[in-house]
Amino acid sequence: MQLKLKNPLAVFDLETTGTSITQDRIVEMSVVKMMPDGEQIVKTRKINPGVPIPIESSLIHGIYDKDVKDEPSFKSIAKDLSNFLDGCDLGGFNCMKFDIPLLVEEFLRADIEFDISNRKLVDAQKIFHMMEKRTLTAAYKFYCGKVLEGAHGAEADTLATAEVIKAQVERYNGEEVVDSLGKKIGVIENSVDSLHNLSASKMVDLAGRFVFNDDGVEVFNFGKHRHKPVEEVLKIETGYYDWMMKGDFPLDTKRKLTQIKLRGFNMK
Repeated sequence: MQLKLKNPLAVFDLETTGTSITQDRIVEMSVVKMMPDGEQIVKTRKINPGVPIPIESSLIHGIYDKDVKDEPSFKSIAKDLSNFLDGCDLGGFNCMKFDIPLLVEEFLRADIEFDISNRKLVDAQKIFHMMEKRTLTAAYKFYCGKVLEGAHGAEADTLATAEVIKAQVERYNGEEVVDSLGKKIGVIENSVDSLHNLSASKMVDLAGRFVFNDDGVEVFNFGKHRHKPVEEVLKIETGYYDWMMKGDFPLDTKRKLTQIKLRGFNMK
């Protein structure tokens, strides 16, 4: 089936130095420019980000510093890329949250006004999530092949959830689980320990304001201190604790914050 297009649709994907829109840089970009007449123009090229590529990122996309050392900077190709994308609508997978904002950021750093206000934006991930529902009713149908009668009644939902958990273990037992970046995070096994590790092992507070990083250290999961160790931030920015304690955060979050703060005092 050919898409009905008024304008060219540039479907693109970025490989980057990390996941921060403001701090990270593009190391590779691939674009499929889909023309209204059905022609497809594919362009892919590596880009020197001007900063070292963290090994964690290289292990995911397979691009290392040596692979981009002789490649052009984004700024040096920005004009040509802007011309190539001129008049195009934009598409991608999860592009609304990451790829498009980061691309625009790179253009702005290169002093090019890449205006998206008149472009149509298509995010395949959003359509996927809208059409393939993530509700209990949908899960019950998918895993158990049954229609959930009495949905949103506590007992019906509870019985359905129990069946879904058993069906998930039966379907996926022994399979590796990877995150959105392709990193292995565990294996589904027929044990509650395994299911807990996949569901909640990184959780510090129930609201998810703090999580454990890969080293088992509590870090912020929001705001300006995202990914920074909570204990270190509280030592450096002493007023942050008071701000959170007075703010609209759950009591459980405030309790965990206080525990971390007191632990820091006790270790002195």
